[in-house]
Amino acid sequence: MSTVRHNEPFVRLVKRDGISRPKSWGIRIVAVLLALLISGLFIYSVTNLNPADVYKAMYEGALGTSRRQWITIRDAMVLLCISVGLAPAFKMRFWNIGAEGQILIGGCVTAWCMLYLGASLPTPALIILMAVMSLVAGALWGILPAIFKARWGTNETLFTLMMNYVAIQITSYCVALWENPSGSNTVGIINQQTKVGWFPAIFGQSYALNVVIVLALTVGMFAYLKYSKQGYEIAVVGESHNTARYAGIKLSRVIIRTMAISGAICGLAGFLAVSGVDHTISTNTAGGRGFTAIIVAWLAQFNTFIMVLISFLLVFLQKGATEIASQFNLNDFASEVITGIILFCIIGSEFFINYKLIFRKKKGGAKV
Repeated sequence: MSTVRHNEPFVRLVKRDGISRPKSWGIRIVAVLLALLISGLFIYSVTNLNPADVYKAMYEGALGTSRRQWITIRDAMVLLCISVGLAPAFKMRFWNIGAEGQILIGGCVTAWCMLYLGASLPTPALIILMAVMSLVAGALWGILPAIFKARWGTNETLFTLMMNYVAIQITSYCVALWENPSGSNTVGIINQQTKVGWFPAIFGQSYALNVVIVLALTVGMFAYLKYSKQGYEIAVVGESHNTARYAGIKLSRVIIRTMAISGAICGLAGFLAVSGVDHTISTNTAGGRGFTAIIVAWLAQFNTFIMVLISFLLVFLQKGATEIASQFNLNDFASEVITGIILFCIIGSEFFINYKLIFRKKKGGAKV
């Protein structure tokens, strides 16, 4: 009987030096299959329903009809836009938790344009103006915490998070100011009769312009981060501030510039939500998507093309969970548990992509 080296732990956690792309995607696929298996067991044990019927209902809820397909695509595009906006900031290791506020500020200036300029400008000019103003508003909202971080080293997580609450109060004030009808505590559908400022239908689809804008941003951000000098500076600053200084990179300039870009794109998402989706503004316009986009950005490792798939998956799960609750008379908690199991397994797969388990071996080389 061989002697075991008891000074070593039975199992050790070691960070991987690298992993091939096929193997990493294999781990993710296994995680999804495991999630479906666990969710199926949960469904059967709690509801006695056939898991296959539940998964079919999820599909029907997200993609069952042409209208549902476009609504899923529409919502995925808004989430993708926010995720693309977070990508440069997070790659720089600047934790922009303020996307919710940046969306609301972009949405407020868009609603202002629709309300006060809709009668004097044609829709194409108005849409361009709203896009520009939402970009500027979001950029300014993102620059403020960046300046404090660059100059005085403040905690950007707390700063951007607190600015969300400021943006909520500004939005609440705007809703009270533009209330329609009086006493409703809502703005109502803006320009419902004239549809001035609404996205026009292209290719016969009301939401096709949303797709064109966001996919253009996705390609542009990928090229910016991967091939531009500024993208290289973002990567270096994210790896090490000291290395960036030795390379002659001015940290404050990169931080402020990158957060201006991040805030601008999140502000543009507010423009998409107000002009291209809801045609109104409220404190729920962001709808928590600023936080969901953090998951998308991290899972995609800041690769905007992968963000397309993850955004679609999360929206698919959300729509599917709603359909499950409706079709099988389940409460929202049961459907959310299913979504949570799937997300947990997907996020957990990233752990095994970045780390591996090494078991203690016997002296002869065999594992214990």
